[in-house]
Amino acid sequence: MRTIQTSKQYKTKFLILILAFAVIFLSSFFIGRYKVDPITAIKIMLSQVLPIQKTWSSASQSVVLNIRLPRILAASLIGASLSVAGVAFQGMFRNPMVSPDLLGASTGAGFGAALAILLGATYFTTTLFSFIFGLLAVFLAYFISKASKIRTTLSLVLAGIVVGSLFQSGTSFIKLIADTESQLPAITYWLMGSLTSIKSRDVQFAIIPIIVGLVPIILLRWRINILTVSEAEAKSMGIQTSRLRFVVIVCATLITSASVSISGMIGWVGLVIPHFCRLIFGQNYKNLVPTSAIMGAAYLTLVDNIARTLTSAEIPIGILTAFVGAPFFILLIVKGGAKD
Repeated sequence: MRTIQTSKQYKTKFLILILAFAVIFLSSFFIGRYKVDPITAIKIMLSQVLPIQKTWSSASQSVVLNIRLPRILAASLIGASLSVAGVAFQGMFRNPMVSPDLLGASTGAGFGAALAILLGATYFTTTLFSFIFGLLAVFLAYFISKASKIRTTLSLVLAGIVVGSLFQSGTSFIKLIADTESQLPAITYWLMGSLTSIKSRDVQFAIIPIIVGLVPIILLRWRINILTVSEAEAKSMGIQTSRLRFVVIVCATLITSASVSISGMIGWVGLVIPHFCRLIFGQNYKNLVPTSAIMGAAYLTLVDNIARTLTSAEIPIGILTAFVGAPFFILLIVKGGAKD
């Protein structure tokens, strides 16, 4: 029997989720191989806005502000972005098995990064190439689907699969001709996904397209519910579904490409987190979008903490998200998915 979640129940669960994220976010500053006690870390951060006497070493300040702060912010932003992109695509395509890389954004971004590394580009240029090719892949898929005589979302999915396959082949070719001593390891490591090299400039680069993509989806989140009904029903409500789909595609592509460009290919977040939220908060996209953002931020921050402390050699975060995501997805398949 289906149960309807009351507003009070939702607010209580939402508050718990926010508190959980806050605990994970703040505790991340104390975690790492270089020990910084909680009081010192808090003082260092507060010293940026308050006149606090310095009682800590320069090394501690550098670790907290220059290494951990950008990394934690990036993990939160990327986790929120990939989760929102995933839940938006799942609603648009009326398919809970859809992920943010369905239309080729991740494979396009991967090709762009691999090409930049092959050409000997700088770190910033590699990030820029990744972002541009991620956008290019999705818009290429979109225009192919518009030229198709099959005027359904099926043509968009098929175009995304084809474009993704083409860029994946291009990446494989680049790996084949890349220098095995320097370029190939760099390409392989980037494709596994990692936040090891995140700096403040990376957060500054990604935050604008992420905000530009996130805000419209959050504001239009209730309309995503309409995309889950048939075309005829949507038109009877006076909703232009084609325009709404285009907005969702543009916004989800922006945040996915921006995220992948600074972190590499991190899978499963945009697929698994929306399912977690459905199990807890129900199927209403008005609630699913903000809860997916917060849970995704908390999840990726937590996984990144594990990645940088589990072993002496840091594990690429993309490997850990797959280890966690795949078993949960198998459980969902066996149990038949979420029920509200």
